[in-house]
Amino acid sequence: MYLVTAEQMRELDRITIDRLGIPAVALMENAGRAIAEEIIELCRKRNGGHASRGIGRTVDNGTGQDLTGFDVSGDRALTLDTAAAEHWFILVGKGNNGGDGLVAARYLREAGIAVTLVYAVPPESLTGEAALQRDAAAALGLSAAVYGQDPLDFAACSGILDALLGTGAAGAPRGVYAELIAAANASGKPIVSADIPSGLNADTGEMHAPCVHASVTVCLAFLKRGLLQYPGAGAAGTVVVRAIGIPVSLAREVGLQSYWLTPEVLQAGLGVDVLRHRSPEGHKGTYGHVLVAGGTLRMSGAGLLAARAALRAGSGLVTWALPQKLLPAVIGAAPELMLADVGGDEQGNWNAGTAAELLRLSAERDVTAVGPGLGRFQGDTDWLRTLWEGTEGPLVIDADALNILAETDYSHWASRPGSVVLTPHPGEMARLAGISTAEVQRDRIGLAERYAREHGVILVLKGAHTVIAAPDGVSYVNTTGHPGMGTGGAGDVLTGIIAGLLAQGLNALQAAAFGVYLHGLAGERAAGLRNHPASLIAGDIIESL
Repeated sequence: MYLVTAEQMRELDRITIDRLGIPAVALMENAGRAIAEEIIELCRKRNGGHASRGIGRTVDNGTGQDLTGFDVSGDRALTLDTAAAEHWFILVGKGNNGGDGLVAARYLREAGIAVTLVYAVPPESLTGEAALQRDAAAALGLSAAVYGQDPLDFAACSGILDALLGTGAAGAPRGVYAELIAAANASGKPIVSADIPSGLNADTGEMHAPCVHASVTVCLAFLKRGLLQYPGAGAAGTVVVRAIGIPVSLAREVGLQSYWLTPEVLQAGLGVDVLRHRSPEGHKGTYGHVLVAGGTLRMSGAGLLAARAALRAGSGLVTWALPQKLLPAVIGAAPELMLADVGGDEQGNWNAGTAAELLRLSAERDVTAVGPGLGRFQGDTDWLRTLWEGTEGPLVIDADALNILAETDYSHWASRPGSVVLTPHPGEMARLAGISTAEVQRDRIGLAERYAREHGVILVLKGAHTVIAAPDGVSYVNTTGHPGMGTGGAGDVLTGIIAGLLAQGLNALQAAAFGVYLHGLAGERAAGLRNHPASLIAGDIIESL
């Protein structure tokens, strides 16, 4: 599924209306009906009725359960057995978002649900298609009030439709809009937002003050980027994406290259075999050989986790390279691994002299993963440059290897035949980009896209809803995962998974995207097996692959 910015959505609207000749009022009618259908569905569910999805499909994460909170659906019948118990306040802004809300109000009324239109501004100030819908609502005699002029009791309603501010809004809500948002949030009633919650940045997920906290967001036509980025994703509730008549075929015309990562996108868009079929004639040599370089006396477990994860991801062979001093302590820690002595100092740390042996080892392996538990040492910049320029296969860089990159201008390093995958968490990304962690989190998708393009790497920006970005501008946002995965070593596991997939012949973008997806899915499974998800540890993720 495509992800769009507000500007791209405006362009899609323009092409649909001006070139295809589909009237704006028709799009608004479709949008309002879709919103009303979702409100009716919400009412059914909370009153114990059966969900009536009609023609459509629910997109899950491959487990058979809708764990992502996102849904793509078709038409629903506009009927509700318990309609008499419902009374919805429709908060109407002066723009097209308000017009969508007015259409929804008509359909709700048709289904037997009582509605009260709550205008943020005097209704005569509405223009264009929104004014047409205002007039239609008035002709039908829908109850209406103007906020601040007419008495309102939010305790009297059973739910609220937020149709105040759409994707065209900029900055924090002010004046009556801010007051209405605050009142809606304080009411304790379920809120359904039209397209995006009012006060949410549609591109970045930034939440202005105030911002609607929705139970359901009915996203129209295409999924907005801000609904997949925190903190905004937390304010959107369950996000339902509904078609309104804008052809999906227009997406490529306006240059959409950002996607929500789903099994369908992995399979059809990236050409990944999501079932990971194995050949009946396969053997350990068929599925590649990973070299993991990492681990010190203090952090030997990081290298071990990455190496074990590469095996569980399906790599036929994995060699764990580490300083000679550590070898006796880790023999047998994972019998399936091969160990390689690279020298190092007397304390079991890496040093500049280990680069030559790593180059020799990498020449006989398909992919090299470097960084987990590596530590820092004298000459580490030249050491990493030697690996960058001397290894031919794909290179996965994580942890301290990322911190080494952050302290040098590696743009002048020689280009390499193999691809590079960087897997920073937000703090490491901040060091790479030379900005604060808060700035990283402010627009994760945009930053990842820019960095990948400027540096010619596949970038995996870890965190809640990990972003995968490629040099050609393509990006993916993953929604598998679980809060219990916030534990030491989980990132090392991801490094191993991506390396293991690369060894099996996936290209760098395929391995990064599929690796992130599998990592999150394994985390969900692992959390489900624990008495409490807080007890989840990195090794559990490996065992759930």
